[in-house]
Amino acid sequence: QVQLVESGGGLVQAGGSLRLSCAASGRTFSRYPMGWFRQAPGKQREFVAGMSWSGDSTGYADSVKGRFTISRDNAKNTLFLQMNSLKPEDTAVYYCAVRGTLYGSLTGNSNDYNNWGQGTQVTVSS
Repeated sequence: QVQLVESGGGLVQAGGSLRLSCAASGRTFSRYPMGWFRQAPGKQREFVAGMSWSGDSTGYADSVKGRFTISRDNAKNTLFLQMNSLKPEDTAVYYCAVRGTLYGSLTGNSNDYNNWGQGTQVTVSS
């Protein structure tokens, strides 16, 4: 059974940093693209960052480019999101997700992701 568990969220002041982790189990995740999404209250879930299965390709939402960095450690089945220069508008529940397509391409469409974590809350105060 596929399981994704996020951690690292919390309360931080604007301009601060957080590092999210997503521990994956139940599959060889090194063969699948993975991504981070977020959902703020009253808003739809949106793509934040994604990484190809090999790790050589990444994609970011325009709102986080230059501030967030996605990475993965395939040996440990772990996905990371380093978030710097945080802004109040980054406040949301952050989810990690994995595509179900073996060696699939990187995508920012949430419908392409089959398995999701429970989410971790990130709150940025002004």
